[in-house]
Amino acid sequence: MTDEAQPVTYPSGIRKPEFDAPAVTPEVMILTGMSGAGRTRAAATLGDLGWYVVDNLPPQLLGGLVTMVGREPQDRLAVVVDVRGRDFFQDVETVLDDLAARGIDVRLLFLDASDDALVRRFEEARRPHPLQNDGTLLEGINRERALVEALKDRADVVVDTSDLNVHELRDAITGEAGHTDRPLSVNIVSFGFSNGLPSDADFVADVRFLPNPHWVPALRPLTGLDEAVRDHVLSSDGAGQFLETYTAMLESVLSLYRAHDKHSVTVAIGCTGGKHRSVAIAEEIGARLRAHRDQVRVTHRDRPTQ
Repeated sequence: MTDEAQPVTYPSGIRKPEFDAPAVTPEVMILTGMSGAGRTRAAATLGDLGWYVVDNLPPQLLGGLVTMVGREPQDRLAVVVDVRGRDFFQDVETVLDDLAARGIDVRLLFLDASDDALVRRFEEARRPHPLQNDGTLLEGINRERALVEALKDRADVVVDTSDLNVHELRDAITGEAGHTDRPLSVNIVSFGFSNGLPSDADFVADVRFLPNPHWVPALRPLTGLDEAVRDHVLSSDGAGQFLETYTAMLESVLSLYRAHDKHSVTVAIGCTGGKHRSVAIAEEIGARLRAHRDQVRVTHRDRPTQ
């Protein structure tokens, strides 16, 4: 065996392509490491952050993918490469050298975990290790460590996930990807109980305890977006107390949601028909929440189109 680089082996029937330089150089990350160390969760996190993620790609195809994805300055590509690629996995380092020669900078993020943690995770999932074959789980883990040792030494970042829960792993990947986590999106929707509950509601508030503008002839043809209806609803007995209490409760709960990997929350405000009271209250709650957070959207499911 010589120290000379060995030729890259391409999948059967595929010739080595000649790649044009991408229009722009996208941010490229290779996500690799030990099976069971959290690659799937890490890839999902990058996808949530807007990266184009490809799982289990033969590394020999990475150059062509970079060319395809590199169309816009904000393009970001993450590729999961691991021992599931079998013989193709052995060419990862050669492919990285080839990309570097073309001026494409690739970050290598390696996920690792202790043998005890990996054994526990595989046993909990009741899945065999990809290199276990007819041997024991530890034998499969040891085979993989030998195969990925050089790649780990080359990695830009090594994350030990042994003691991380899924939320801590998400935070670690978010930080290494150079992102701050996205704020929680709050969707407030008004609706009418006569048309059924919104199926995606996380919270439902019933404001039918407020006087119904439907029974005021001058207000009946209007909606909760009209000033006269809004003033009528918000000045009703109990409206102010409800708004203060309910908004404070939402703020308290919403501040905790993002720590548990929830990206959006839907708050449904209902009245009888979804035209007057729920619309006015939803708008007011949205305005109050916007004083402390940016991602607040108010929609009205059952309000008649003007």
